[in-house]
Amino acid sequence: MAADRTDLSVTSPLREVLESREVELNLGPQHPATHGVYRAIVRLDGEKVVGIKSVIGYLHRGIEKWAEYRTWTQATPIFDRLDYLGAVLNCHGYVGAVEKILGVEVPKKAQYIRVVLDELQRIASHLLWLGTHGLDVGAQSVLFYAVREREAIMDLFEAMLGQRLLPNAYPIGGVRFDFPRGWVPVCRKFLAEFPKKVDDYETLLTTNRIWVQRTKGVGVVSAEEAVALSLSGPTLRGSGVNFDVRKAIPYSSYEDFDFEVPLGQNGDVYDRYLCRIREMRQSVRIIQQALDGMPEGELKGKVGRIIRPPMGEAYFTVEAAKGQLGYYIVSDGAEKPWRVHVRAPSFINLQGMETMCKGGLIADVVAVIGSIDIVLGEVDR
Repeated sequence: MAADRTDLSVTSPLREVLESREVELNLGPQHPATHGVYRAIVRLDGEKVVGIKSVIGYLHRGIEKWAEYRTWTQATPIFDRLDYLGAVLNCHGYVGAVEKILGVEVPKKAQYIRVVLDELQRIASHLLWLGTHGLDVGAQSVLFYAVREREAIMDLFEAMLGQRLLPNAYPIGGVRFDFPRGWVPVCRKFLAEFPKKVDDYETLLTTNRIWVQRTKGVGVVSAEEAVALSLSGPTLRGSGVNFDVRKAIPYSSYEDFDFEVPLGQNGDVYDRYLCRIREMRQSVRIIQQALDGMPEGELKGKVGRIIRPPMGEAYFTVEAAKGQLGYYIVSDGAEKPWRVHVRAPSFINLQGMETMCKGGLIADVVAVIGSIDIVLGEVDR
């Protein structure tokens, strides 16, 4: 008697083909949309993400340990290489910690200059994020516009500090240079024109129905989850949590400036995008106030050529482009740090990946990575 062709018993090869089972997919570490050598092991049920594991360490350089073999001053340029898109902000965090343990008072003029450079760096970082994030989701044009404005900021850094990407802007105790002749008018011209450029970015994206469909309701993390995961920066504020180091723990005279902290409501990719867009507008506002109220005075506090902080420890934190960037340093009274540890926002924000991606689609994982704005030099250190 002929075999029953409809038999789908356990031993049937057809049953094995039709069975549904989870698949593991490696996204990265060589994928361009992972923004560096980051590897995500994604567990999939069809196209639905049921789990995700972050694998890091491919860019580990031992920078924190390396700093222990340099003098306090020699270690300064090392930390520019963490978030290499926010070098000025990294430098501010480290020298701020050393100044705190030394008890050095930074002159008011130097504090204002630091604010100007910090906010320019924040805009530059957000611009490259915007261009690459748009590219990840399929909006190629915005990359060319964003890079155009970022180049103008890089020109300002080069004119003042002699370097574009890693300028090592701040010595311990103050700033290296005053604004050179003609620099402030060029900066003011950029500030006057830039808000219109941001309008152009929003015209391209904010109400674009493809952009909205790819970002709204995607990668959601609630305010409670964001706080529990210790997220910070736009990744936290996109969930509606009002925490910005510049407001909560003011440093470098940020208390002198009037600005708002943009917040989201839904904690999705779209809200994190809007937060960064609005932060760029607020940065322009802060820089204008700093230039208008620039005090006279010294560029550097009283710091000896050989630095030997007293025995003890200090922690100093700044609001970097990615979030709360903190430096914990320990001194044993020697010319070199006994211990340096960095609270890197990219590393900690990466903890939110599984919460944001679980239950979504594999196509949304790239959008979520972009919305966190990680830099692997800071993640791995």
